[in-house]
Formats: sequence, structure tokens, C-alpha cells
Amino acid sequence: MRYPGSVAIIITLRVIDLEHTMTCRKTYVQEIARNLSEFLATGNVEALIAGLVAKSCLTGSHANRDLVTAFADTVKEYAAADEGDCRILWSLCTELACVAPEDAPAGDPHEILPLCGVLGIAAIGSLSPALTGAALTLLQDASLDRRREVREVVALGVHDLLAARQEETVAGLEEWIESGSWLPMRAAAAGIAESELLEEPELADAALRLHRKILIRVYTAGERQSEAFVALRKALGYTLGRVVEALPGIGFEYLRQLAALDDHDVRWIVRENLEGETLRRRYPETVRHIQANLG
Repeated sequence: MRYPGSVAIIITLRVIDLEHTMTCRKTYVQEIARNLSEFLATGNVEALIAGLVAKSCLTGSHANRDLVTAFADTVKEYAAADEGDCRILWSLCTELACVAPEDAPAGDPHEILPLCGVLGIAAIGSLSPALTGAALTLLQDASLDRRREVREVVALGVHDLLAARQEETVAGLEEWIESGSWLPMRAAAAGIAESELLEEPELADAALRLHRKILIRVYTAGERQSEAFVALRKALGYTLGRVVEALPGIGFEYLRQLAALDDHDVRWIVRENLEGETLRRRYPETVRHIQANLG
């Protein structure tokens, strides 16, 4: 197939970027595996910590997510191979996750340590049924962290847990919502909405149920000025649309109900989700009808 020049250039650049990402990831896995082997054999964690910190940030203040996921995947592989190593790696990841903002402030290379710890906890929790509950508790704590990158990686951890321990994870996310804290609700919504598993009817139903519970709390909220509430509202501005994509019948009916509410924040959430490309492309008439009712 032949492409116009500009399109061909874009495709070429994307292929190059993908190849670069895969090469970097392979290099990360090899180095992490080497340092983890040393740690498990000697108890010396210095090389592992130094390697993670040295490669923590590639551009600006954004953490190196490829490095974080490579760490979690490698930890999971080692933990699956040996029960004793699993316990040691669980302790390592919990210690990394607990590195305080004072010791690893936002934007500092050391911030990579709690990111790796959080995703490592989720990786081991997805592997070991005995640790799934503890993993969810630790991820809920991490969702309250004042560092945005740490909070963001919690959603990735939720995704991993859902893939392996769906029933337990959904039950845990419901407890996050019942806690009444906005940031755990945000992590729950983002984690379940980003899952490709929404194609499974059971998980899609659970995702809609969780969003209903969250939006009830939004609708009845008195205090709406905090950064935590604003972060939740922003997340709901796209996560609800992902759920509607999975369940268009009852999903759009739910959007109609929300659009009829006399609530500025709820109506903003509906409006933002209706702007999503997938909903507008697949269901243009339905989207325009609800938008017209919003005014």
C-alpha cells in the first residue's frame, strides 16, 4: 500500500518510536533482572536503587513509565518462580512504595522508587491470592499520595489486579468508594475504565455500578473546591464514556438521566464524555440528542 508523503512520514516515525520503546524496555528488563538477582542473592539493594534512579526520567518531569512497568513485570516473573523470593520481593516493593515525599519529592529522580513499589505491589497481588487484599489496601493508601505520578500509577496497578483477580478487586474498589475519599474514587474509576477487559459483560456491569456509586457521591457533595474533588471530576470526564462504549444501551440511558439533573458538575461530566471521539463516531444521533437536552 502506498501512502501520501506526510502520512508515510508519520507512520515511519511511529514505527521507529515503537522499536525504540521495545529496545529500551528489553534493556530495562535485563538490567533490572541482573540487579534483582544480586539483591536476592546478597540482600544488597544499592545497585537496584541506583539503576532505577539513574533512568527515572527521560523527558521533563514525567516519570519513565516503561522503566516502571519493566520493574513490575520482572518482579512478577521472579515472584512466580519462587515462593521465598515472592515474600522478599513483596517486602522490597512495600518499602519502595512507602518512600516519603520528603525523600522523593515530585519531579525528583528518586520519585521512581515509590512508582516501582506501587506497581510491583500490584504485580505480586495479581499473582498471589493471599496478597491481593493487602495489595488493594496499599494501593488505596498510595492513591492519597500528594505526588500526582504516584496517584497515576495506582490506576495501572488496578488494571493489573483486575486482569488476574477481578472479583476481589472489584469488591476492593467498592470499599474505596465507600471510604468517601475523592482520590481513591478517582483511582477506582480510572483503573476500571482503562481496562480492555470492559469487553467482558461482567466487568462492564461492575464498571457502570462503580461509576453510579461515585456519581451519587458527586451529586450529593457539599464541598467541591478541593483539588481532590476537581481531580475526580476531571477523570470522570472521560472514564464514564469508556463505560458507555462497553454498555451503550443502558449507558446512554444513564447519561440521559444525569443530563436531566440540575447539577453543574454532573452536567459537565456528561458533556465532556459526549465529546469523546468514539461515542460521536459510533452514535452521532444519540450524542446530539443528549447534547441538545444539556443546552
